[in-house]
Amino acid sequence: MRLVRMAEFGGPEVLRVEQAPDPVPGAGRVLVEVVWAAITFVETQVRAGNAPWPVRVPLVPGGGVAGVVTAVGEGVGGELLGRAVAASTGGSGGYAERVVDAVEAVVVPDGVGLDEAAALIADGRTAVLNLAAAGLAVGGPAVGEPVESGAAVGEPAVGLGGAAASGAGKRVLVLAAAGGVGSLLVQLATAAGAEVVGAAGGARKVELVRGLGAARAADYSAAGWEDLVGEVDVVFDGVGGPLGRAACGLLRPGGRMLCYGLASGEWTAVDPGDAARRGIELVRPGRPAPERIRAAFREALRHAADGTLAPVVGQWFPLERAADAHAAIEARRTVGKTLLRVG
Repeated sequence: MRLVRMAEFGGPEVLRVEQAPDPVPGAGRVLVEVVWAAITFVETQVRAGNAPWPVRVPLVPGGGVAGVVTAVGEGVGGELLGRAVAASTGGSGGYAERVVDAVEAVVVPDGVGLDEAAALIADGRTAVLNLAAAGLAVGGPAVGEPVESGAAVGEPAVGLGGAAASGAGKRVLVLAAAGGVGSLLVQLATAAGAEVVGAAGGARKVELVRGLGAARAADYSAAGWEDLVGEVDVVFDGVGGPLGRAACGLLRPGGRMLCYGLASGEWTAVDPGDAARRGIELVRPGRPAPERIRAAFREALRHAADGTLAPVVGQWFPLERAADAHAAIEARRTVGKTLLRVG
């Protein structure tokens, strides 16, 4: 089979297509014939040697795939054979034609395309869990675990969650609102009843944000974007750095800031003492338990099936052009989710 491997850290050119033996599913595992492999921004950081955690090479990148189960290992029922599934790979191995994964691969519901399912593996669960951490919900209880009240940005909070609450009367700011997670948060927070302001860089991305249902869209590459946004109750920050700090300054007393990403290369640095004086909660959620992650992914799929969520697959590249996909993401030329077409 074909796969993409990186033997060293560096630019997109270190991603090279190779041949490898087909994997064989062991006990309790399934073999997935991959149709789509998801790409996350953090995978570009891993490739460049700037991962937020220790990484060893050689490595086959790719944390999530969608495809069809073609074989099962001992102890796995045959009912999964031929089913369309989406699966997390555990952080690596997804840029490949075939992937062996645990039997916990999630069956894709009717009405949801495999490309949509792939787009939701990482971004969907992240959006659902952060919505819950902000105290918002789209029908039914929030999915998550209690957060540590007042946790400082840059420090892990205890799990994810927060009591479900109506978004009516809330103003929510989503940074990087045209990205994979941001575009989902715009839709979910709007469905929860909040007034959503989406901020993105450039006219093309701002237009996309408007089309997602945001009440207002701001171009944060233009001076004075903060004045267009105004005061807000919640900030979803997947960017960090100066943009994250500027967004934090827009929070009203009693507001909450959810920091889930560092596309700028650094977490948002805010003085906890200043935040306390302003009555603001700063939360950077820690990694929840595996069952919470799976529940959040299933919830994202349910929202896609019922029409609440429409994942934005802005562009896709064939497997052999994984390097081009990484280059496009790093150059900020992409909108929504970027996928690799494998099968």
